[in-house]
Amino acid sequence: METSPVDVMRPAARDSDRATRLLHRAREARMAGQRMPVQPRAEIGASWDRVLRSGIDPEQTTQSVLLELEEIEHRRRSSALGEIMPLLSDGLVSIADASQQIMVVTDVEGRVLWRQGNTGILRRADDICLAEGAAWSEEITGTNAIGTALASRAPVQVHSAEHFVRSLHGWTCAAAPVRDPRDGRLMGIVDISGPANTFHPTTLALVGSVARLAESEVRTRHLQAIDRLRSVAAPMLCRLGGRALAVDANGWLAAVTGMPPVDRLPLPKSVQPGRVWLPSLGMCRVEPLPGGWLVQVADGAMDTPPRRVVLDLSMPGSLTVNVVSPVGTWTQRLSPRHAELLYALARCPEGRTASELAEDIFGDPTRTVTVRAEISRLRRHLAEVLAHRPYRFGEGVEVEVIGPENPGDLLPRSKAPVVVAARDAS
Repeated sequence: METSPVDVMRPAARDSDRATRLLHRAREARMAGQRMPVQPRAEIGASWDRVLRSGIDPEQTTQSVLLELEEIEHRRRSSALGEIMPLLSDGLVSIADASQQIMVVTDVEGRVLWRQGNTGILRRADDICLAEGAAWSEEITGTNAIGTALASRAPVQVHSAEHFVRSLHGWTCAAAPVRDPRDGRLMGIVDISGPANTFHPTTLALVGSVARLAESEVRTRHLQAIDRLRSVAAPMLCRLGGRALAVDANGWLAAVTGMPPVDRLPLPKSVQPGRVWLPSLGMCRVEPLPGGWLVQVADGAMDTPPRRVVLDLSMPGSLTVNVVSPVGTWTQRLSPRHAELLYALARCPEGRTASELAEDIFGDPTRTVTVRAEISRLRRHLAEVLAHRPYRFGEGVEVEVIGPENPGDLLPRSKAPVVVAARDAS
């Protein structure tokens, strides 16, 4: 009597040893093009078919060329998953650690961006290249929970010989896709992996639940960000004539005047301040706001707005930058690091390279990756007044720095050489 797929593919059952042996036999038969003694689960069989068509060698290693650290950092900054990593860690890492497993989070290409969990298992994961920057799509590594979840866009658990590549037969993994709740697009994959003897049938449900929780957190953060943007933009829109709207960095609407509302405004991949042609609106003027953009439809002539920046460092507990816009001003609170960077740029109107800023802030010209990351975050709000290559305030931007009454109190906790030098000179 033929064994059912459920009996074979649930090794946590009473006859797990026999099921695992049958699973290995089924895989070997499939690789040889012979009749399988049992049928794999539908999602595993479909994955095997895809991988066989791609020509992957089942005896190959799972080694892949790792991304450079700078590229990993760039992808982390570009991924919405970075903002919810604390939630994913709280939901999975302690459980993974206690069960001798690790949590892995990838981008939409199956590249590992984060991994956390049991220290010993992290070392063992290095042996199969389950490392930050590694590629785990089906096209590279064959059937595995990360790659198969990417291919199927559905949660999946892959155990032992269900993996296409033989070197993964000592592992078990469960993964679920995380989608952007605003538009359904895939953001990445969250996965739990460990040695085969750590298999548990409830792991998939756990990973799926945490993925849904992550999506809910993304939605909540989005609504909060839209509310913050609306609080800044609504007073401005009230003073504007004509058609205008405020949208976040991805084009989601926060406020509108003079025209019917839309859910989302399609924006160019790389938005720059100034005149921009938008297919849905025509010629527009785009200006940065904290957390988004002010878009004015060019129904008539538009004067070039004055641009002025006031960097207020007078109160160590309340560091701000104030920016003049065509219809008023807005203020952005600054972290101590961003205050240091803007102060360094204000002192050097001719501009600074990433290496020079790294020397200014850290006393180490090699820390350019960190500098570029922080400048990138600053430009989300200050793109109209901050230029790059080299980094500097833009042409014609008037910059004023307001320091404390006692110059020796400038950013008192800062150890940045450029700030220390200014305090010492006072």
